[in-house]
Amino acid sequence: MKKRLKINGVVMFLATVILAIFPAFFFRKNTSGALNAAAEIFGISFIFLGQLIRVSARGFKSENSRNGFDLIQSGPYSLVRNPMYLGIIFIGLGAVLMLFKFWVVIIFLCFFSLRYILLIYKEEKKLKLLFAEKYANYCKGVPRRIFPSMNALLYRDIHEYLPLKFRWIKKEVGSIIVVLALVILIESWQDLRYGGMRVYLNELSGLATVFILFICLAVYLINFTNNLNAADKSKDNL
Repeated sequence: MKKRLKINGVVMFLATVILAIFPAFFFRKNTSGALNAAAEIFGISFIFLGQLIRVSARGFKSENSRNGFDLIQSGPYSLVRNPMYLGIIFIGLGAVLMLFKFWVVIIFLCFFSLRYILLIYKEEKKLKLLFAEKYANYCKGVPRRIFPSMNALLYRDIHEYLPLKFRWIKKEVGSIIVVLALVILIESWQDLRYGGMRVYLNELSGLATVFILFICLAVYLINFTNNLNAADKSKDNL
């Protein structure tokens, strides 16, 4: 097992223990009101978006990096240099917005900065050694490490930097289901306990709407990626 995964596992275990001991200190009790509803909608949206980005980046890299012997510069990696970490921060931020008191966002962002920025610099040193000038040119073309610029988002279609395939989702479906199920179960328990059935049903309908929209987005990205690959194969056969 990689050292990074071991460290993340230890951190997750310690965080779970702390939350179990002091739930009232961290979890949000107020389940009604416009601010809470907005936090939950943005939260579940961030989780879905983060999962799409993470699956796209991981799947694209797996198919195109030649087991680490080639530098990926297209797809999600044409938007930012570390799209998998962008996906992780969206997933974590989404979970915090849905479940925890708002000040916990600051703790999460501080932890993410300490944990992943150091990791990014370490990985960049390896890439500079492996790809030298090629990586330097890539950094000039894609200057953002994690967060994309507004111009990159506004003037490019999402299918250009977020390719998606069903088999990529299939490989990650276990972790996706675990995260979503855990967050939704805790959120449902909070709604039922502190807001009652009416609040629970209202918020459940909002979450279901977001879920349907992201399913439609995923289907659109999968179809576009498949069509693009079919067109490339046709050109190669000519």
